[in-house]
Amino acid sequence: MRVSVLHDAPPVGARPDQDDNLVQAREVALALEAGGHQAALCAWEGSPRRSLERLAGQGPDAVFNLVEEPLGRAARIHTAPVWLAHQGLAFCGAGGRAMLLTSHKLLAKRALDKAGLPTPAWRTTQGAGQGECREPWLIKAVWEHGSLGIDDDSLVPADRPLRLTQALAAKEAQVGGPCFAEAYIEGREFNLALLAGPGGVRLLPPAEIVFEGYDAGQLKVVGYRAKWEANSFEYHHTPRRFEFPPEDRALLARLQDLAHACWGLFGLRGWARVDFRVDRQGQPWILEVNANPCLAADAGFAAAALRAGLDQAAVVAAILADRHQPPQGRV
Repeated sequence: MRVSVLHDAPPVGARPDQDDNLVQAREVALALEAGGHQAALCAWEGSPRRSLERLAGQGPDAVFNLVEEPLGRAARIHTAPVWLAHQGLAFCGAGGRAMLLTSHKLLAKRALDKAGLPTPAWRTTQGAGQGECREPWLIKAVWEHGSLGIDDDSLVPADRPLRLTQALAAKEAQVGGPCFAEAYIEGREFNLALLAGPGGVRLLPPAEIVFEGYDAGQLKVVGYRAKWEANSFEYHHTPRRFEFPPEDRALLARLQDLAHACWGLFGLRGWARVDFRVDRQGQPWILEVNANPCLAADAGFAAAALRAGLDQAAVVAAILADRHQPPQGRV
């Protein structure tokens, strides 16, 4: 099968998280070739028409969509799958609607809340939101991924509304886009990866992020430095673990049920990851649903897959098998 691997076009001097998209695309192409397919890289660059023309020139039987920032804008992440579907192309990964709803964190939280799934309280820059917050607020970008903008100055006391307004404005200037405040949950952090399969979606082994050697007052979140800055303290002191004591069984079962519910709620395809915090009382809270988490060998999804006995080629093969098929009669 001829498969085009559609990816971002990181600019010169791009951030590490932007460059990682191309690393991921190259690894996926190699994994496809290991599975006997003909793989070709194709950048989603310039207008959708020009990108689709480049894609048509490759004549693919299927497209493996890894696009995250069309034209450098995370807010356009859903445009690639929308256009792929419009052109009647078979493609891997979430569709346009699912990509939009999960990537816009406020839309995702509203959908989770409406479905009765637990997600932390939040406030917008206009003061709208849901729920009460007794813990500090954590300032996040609405669209950006890879924990862009999350660092030590992202926490604001819950009883300082003026300071919260000022912090939201400052963070929006820093990341170049809208931000919101989410109740910071002091506790444990888990990632649950999901992979499509012939018998339905399967859950890969749950992972917990361990915050090693953090001071009592230090922000315990997987921020930008923990993910992307190899010289930082956070990068080397946030390992993931897959072994759990028997007393965690009920909690892990609850997390798995919630991850399954997210897959169905958003109509996900191919692969996904759900991030959780668990508070001091053992209550899990859904932080984010990632419809296209990184598939690179050094990322958390690959670590969970390896734990399940699946190498990168097996993961890519499962995702390819779950591709969207064009409607009858189209190309």
